[in-house]
Amino acid sequence: MSVQIAPSILAADFARLADEAAAVADVADWLHVDVMDNHFVPNLTLGAPVVAALRASTALPLDCHLMIDDPDRWAVEFVQAGAANVTFHAEAAGDVVQTARSIRAAGARAGLAVKPGTDVEPYFDVLGEFDMLLVMTVEPGFGGQEFLRDMMPKVAQARRFLRDTGSALWIQVDGGVDADTIEECARAGADVFVAGSAVYGAADPAAAVEALRAHATAAIDSAGAR
Repeated sequence: MSVQIAPSILAADFARLADEAAAVADVADWLHVDVMDNHFVPNLTLGAPVVAALRASTALPLDCHLMIDDPDRWAVEFVQAGAANVTFHAEAAGDVVQTARSIRAAGARAGLAVKPGTDVEPYFDVLGEFDMLLVMTVEPGFGGQEFLRDMMPKVAQARRFLRDTGSALWIQVDGGVDADTIEECARAGADVFVAGSAVYGAADPAAAVEALRAHATAAIDSAGAR
């Protein structure tokens, strides 16, 4: 699978979101949108209207990460707002399979996210309902946190399962991903990388995206076939 880089607008200037999206438009694969409700996580960000505004201002596919209570109720609204992928948390959903099917039926890809303290193995049986598995490499809620290296065995465990079952599901990592950590994630088995501060904290966000892609690609190549 090819490396995909998803800059996170959580680290961008919210007063200039269209410009911040444009800064990476030619080099990024996705634009990652963190949706927080101050209930599931102790932070409040943005909702579907902002996603709709972004959809109107960029051609990049929008990758919405719902860190909210009751995603079963709200997920389809983000598809309708223009999200190409909607990821929700296993810990917050009442019925992960039904929610995934609703997202897909509405026309988007579906992703399942797990917090650092959540085992991934209990969800292996339902991964066929999803397009992506997000392994959080920080506690969800705030950007700029320290990367949790002890999540790498979880990524590797998921990659082994997908390889053994012949699944084409993507594995995404989110939290503390930068030039120093992306190679660890790639070697463990991730192929979609969310990076916030590493991109929007750089003087040249586009160059930062290209550098991250090069680091991840090199790590995957050195690790050999998955």
